[in-house]
Amino acid sequence: MGILCSRLCYYLRRCLTIATKETLINADIKFKEVRVIDSDGAQLGVISIEKALNAAEAKDLDLVCVSTTSDPPVCKILDYGKYKFEQMKREKEAKKNQKVIEIKEIRIIGLGIDDHDLDTKCNHANRFLKEGNKVKVAIRFRGREMGHAENGQALMEKIAMKCEEYGTVEKQAKLEGRNMLMFLAPKSGK
Repeated sequence: MGILCSRLCYYLRRCLTIATKETLINADIKFKEVRVIDSDGAQLGVISIEKALNAAEAKDLDLVCVSTTSDPPVCKILDYGKYKFEQMKREKEAKKNQKVIEIKEIRIIGLGIDDHDLDTKCNHANRFLKEGNKVKVAIRFRGREMGHAENGQALMEKIAMKCEEYGTVEKQAKLEGRNMLMFLAPKSGK
């Protein structure tokens, strides 16, 4: 009874505030035998969970289950708070290095767009592609324009041709309801 009470107090003192459901630590580990790796990287071998908890408690560290899928499960003796801090630091660094690609949209209402207006829309698309964003080109058909989808297809090809310097067609033009959509992706070299 005394050992159980001391373990419970130790568990509450060390890890209750920082423990998560993903990682099993100390008293949460329910396996009979585990493979234990010491805090300096030396393997202690396959031992019972009680001996592993006693070894961790003797060093004033935590027993953390690293791999539950292996047979027997692998546990490490380490400072759990420091481990979580380093893990969060690595995730933050990885998030800082990644680039978020946004999808920008260019809308064209109707097929009767003038050449200069089309050039302006294509210039906007080229600017978005230069910045590394994807571009969604949408043509909205009004009234009887629905009967002339081939004109919309020709307009999309014209837009793709004007944007080919900075981007490539990722998804060909497709009619969806009253809209025709096409996706452009930035060229990898630019």
